Amino acid sequence: MQTIDIEWQHLDVDGATCRRCGDTGVELVQAIARLRAECAPKGVNIVFKETRLNGDMIDLSNTILINGISLETILPYIQASTSCCPSCADLTGRPEQCRTLVHLGQEYETISQDLIRQAVCLVCGCC
Repeated sequence: MQTIDIEWQHLDVDGATCRRCGDTGVELVQAIARLRAECAPKGVNIVFKETRLNGDMIDLSNTILINGISLETILPYIQASTSCCPSCADLTGRPEQCRTLVHLGQEYETISQDLIRQAVCLVCGCC
């Protein structure tokens, strides 16, 4: 059986995360449920790991790694960027830049389940 490790890195301050990371988390849970249903019959096990980051590691926040490789590396038409994140700033007490993804010139604060699925499918070929 093949195993695909999906790791979600996000800011965590006393159990709270920023809005965009929280929205990514919702998308990720939905994507994992769908991927498990699609991939299990093909002998692929999806393993999820959540890595909670402190404010000093915010540059890694809102990152999804698949088998240790960032989603934007797997999907070459996506680039990582950052933008001002008032929600992170509320949690850390200082101005913050949080990760975003850029596709065809459009910046996305939330990583969609469709992008997550595309990346996993490229890695495992099960979808």
